[in-house]
Amino acid sequence: MDLRWRGAHLLIAPHRLAFFLAMLVLAGASLWWALIQTSRVAGAAAMEPVLPAALAHGALMVFGFFPLFFSGFLFTAGPKWLRVPPWPVRRLLPPLLLLSLGWLAWLLGAQWQPSLALAGACFAVLGMVWISLLFWDLLRQSQAEDRMHARVIAVAFTVGTVCVAGLALALALGAPSVARLFVLAGLWGLDALVFVTVAHRMLPFFSLPSEHGAGSDNPWGTLGLLAGAAGFEALAVWMDAVVPYESRWGVAWVLLHGLVECTVGSVLLWRAWGWAQRQSLRNRLLRMFFLGFVWLGLAFLLHGAARWLALAGAPQWSLGATHALGMGCLASLMLAMVTRVSAGNSGRAQVADDTVWALFCLLQAAVALRLIAVQAGPAAPLVLLLAALLWAVAILAWAGRLASWYGRLRPDGRAG
Repeated sequence: MDLRWRGAHLLIAPHRLAFFLAMLVLAGASLWWALIQTSRVAGAAAMEPVLPAALAHGALMVFGFFPLFFSGFLFTAGPKWLRVPPWPVRRLLPPLLLLSLGWLAWLLGAQWQPSLALAGACFAVLGMVWISLLFWDLLRQSQAEDRMHARVIAVAFTVGTVCVAGLALALALGAPSVARLFVLAGLWGLDALVFVTVAHRMLPFFSLPSEHGAGSDNPWGTLGLLAGAAGFEALAVWMDAVVPYESRWGVAWVLLHGLVECTVGSVLLWRAWGWAQRQSLRNRLLRMFFLGFVWLGLAFLLHGAARWLALAGAPQWSLGATHALGMGCLASLMLAMVTRVSAGNSGRAQVADDTVWALFCLLQAAVALRLIAVQAGPAAPLVLLLAALLWAVAILAWAGRLASWYGRLRPDGRAG
């Protein structure tokens, strides 16, 4: 069998093409951010991007690669969930190229030319619209009894499309602060919502039915909690922006918002603890999923605490909470889910071998450093650099390894 890497093999299955393109965007975004942090520590002001760095970085990390990973998974597993014929991969090629090329253009434009960044965002909007319509069409065709997860994901993609369009419009109007709000809303309304919905269907400690000993006889109630909390946070982004922070109502809203987040985080951690007490976590891949779930609970707790600390004059914790969600929860789940799907569909064992586990641990170290940087004071730039470098090493090694699979035929000779 010819096991050489060929570009044509990317068109064999949806996950091959979408995951490969996602790896390109993820690797480019990670390497660029590491270079930005290196230049700051070295004092090379010429390396600063022309767009606000936080906005360019946030948009890439929220919208750049996650929708591509989602597309690869959903157009592979989605038709099986919905019991409908899958789309041919060539039908998916144009929107996936729009998404990937759009965000690579955003990356280049953010560094050197704002008009190129805006053009890239517009391409990404077209790609999101196209992908969303294709998934809604699968949902429309389906007569499967259980379509709840697919419906929630379709709504999440619609929310994400609106957020990317809002980002592009705000950038065109010269309103970077509004563009940032669309990025934060997309983090919760697209990324977090899709992850918790897919995880609820696939993983036992996300659905937490009674046979797993977590004390819940209503797994749909858990989906309601997870999806409702993510949707609440997406809407709360706009409440935070419009309610005057210094007013009495503003203080009341911050206190209430923080209470909701701390409550949700406590419930998630309590359920995770109950599940872990009754089940073995010796399987590394299962441990990776589980730690991603733990990070979700911690992210809610940190967000709630950060809001209360902001009232006391310490607003910096909010950024740490956001990275606990994005780097800690979502990136951990991404590493676990994409590894599992890629291994299973390439004829390899669905396990986390020594290499994957080492890269996952490196990722956890990067998350810890990013949270430490919040309180690092004068040492913050150096700590941020270390976090960015660890992230880049872990991601580039992981992406390179898996990307080498997508262009090769399965060693067992089967299709997929």
